[in-house]
Amino acid sequence: MAETDKKKINVKNVSKKFDGGHVSNLGVLARIIDFIKGKKPSEKIITAAEDISFEVSSGEMLGLIGKNGSGKSTLLRIIAGIYEPDQGDVVTHGSLMYINGFNFGTRPRLTMRDNIFLVGSIFGMSKKDIQERFDDIVDFSGLREFLDMKLYQFSSGMQTRLNFSIFIHCASKKTPDILLLDEILGAGGDVDFNTKAAEKMEEFMKGGAAVVLASHNLSDIKKYCKRVLWIDHGTVMADGSAEEVIEKYNTR
Repeated sequence: MAETDKKKINVKNVSKKFDGGHVSNLGVLARIIDFIKGKKPSEKIITAAEDISFEVSSGEMLGLIGKNGSGKSTLLRIIAGIYEPDQGDVVTHGSLMYINGFNFGTRPRLTMRDNIFLVGSIFGMSKKDIQERFDDIVDFSGLREFLDMKLYQFSSGMQTRLNFSIFIHCASKKTPDILLLDEILGAGGDVDFNTKAAEKMEEFMKGGAAVVLASHNLSDIKKYCKRVLWIDHGTVMADGSAEEVIEKYNTR
């Protein structure tokens, strides 16, 4: 295997900033008062990524840790091509799938059954493909008794389990070379489900996929990832073995 084939993800000197000014969140009355006072809009820039560089190889699972707002999700979305970096480059080799725990693609007013067909189609599966995998998706989620319940009636954990079940079976069809997972493990609140999810990820890794797992659950990160990247305010604080980086993170 050529060296370029081994390196599935190459992130080089990537930076990303967002305009975090609070003015856009002000109501009409507050805007009028500020205008009368002659108060100028404040400009607050949020740094989500600052000169980040790393590589992920075929068959490797990289853990991504950091507190809320540290830049983990932004970094995954940059790799996935959802966001464009302000500076730097991201090169990926092969097909890519981004899976998050935030109900991407699902509709709260549709039933679980309808959402399976909707999200499956968003990921390019035909109706026949979805029908063939329907029972596997439902059984994997452990939510069969809720098939005809609307999604807004689900707990956040149930929604996450459904999302992951749909996405992972779409991934099985597409066999991605890169799998980006954003707050999946632990979100379902079920040990058995997390074990099944981890086993699925390991299957992809054995097939040569590069996996990046962002999670607040440090025990899962330590269990499944040999290497960990710790990000704080968009800056890489540590990059190394899971045990070493997690110890630094816990004693910060």
